[in-house]
Amino acid sequence: MESSAQTTIHSQSGDCTLVIMAKAPQPGRVKTRLAQHLPPPAITEFYRCLLDDTIALAKSLGTVHVAIMCPAADVTELESVVDGHLQVVAQKGDGLAAGLTSVFEHFVNGGQQRTIAFNSDSPHLPSTILEAAFEILTSHDVVVGPTYDGGYYLVGAKATHPALFEGDGMGTASALERLLSKAQALGLSVGFTPSFYDIDVASDLIQLAAELRNSPSRAPRTAAWLAEWEQTIAQSRTQTGNL
Repeated sequence: MESSAQTTIHSQSGDCTLVIMAKAPQPGRVKTRLAQHLPPPAITEFYRCLLDDTIALAKSLGTVHVAIMCPAADVTELESVVDGHLQVVAQKGDGLAAGLTSVFEHFVNGGQQRTIAFNSDSPHLPSTILEAAFEILTSHDVVVGPTYDGGYYLVGAKATHPALFEGDGMGTASALERLLSKAQALGLSVGFTPSFYDIDVASDLIQLAAELRNSPSRAPRTAAWLAEWEQTIAQSRTQTGNL
């Protein structure tokens, strides 16, 4: 495997597409690992904030084309969420592996030479990291943004490589390891953006709230939701005497 640190950012041309992997914000379908700590309506509202801020982050890249890839059943609802401002594409098949395969089949085969699939729950990611990911693809076959829990928050390529995402394990702690093993077997060069975290469990929620407390402009809708959530928690503790 080849490793690549963040490089000097150059202006992007029109061959770049950032595809947000999303689901319709419905109870029981998004951020399910937070269910032990938040009621379903709150989780749905939180996810909607994450998605809105992620879209804003993606659109801040300027010349990069932005789209959404989602399960076929979610297309209509997500089209209403984005109100016609983004292309929403139905993936072929079920699950994240099928979704990622669909991203590159649809957009790379459609002429977009540098395509990156990005999760919908990292709106706090600096935009320079996304720009660097496209830059890395000028000299590598694949770019990956690792998460601290063994997964990845983005993966990009400039050709279709369906075998990269075959099999299970996409949502496990070995997801990154599996991806890199398959890339090596295919003889693909891989560059990396800095490791980061996405929002899966309560500790991620707490970390994000602490970061956005001092810089809410990074993800304003999410920051506002988290501020209200923290206030609710504080009031609840006061009322129950758990100071």
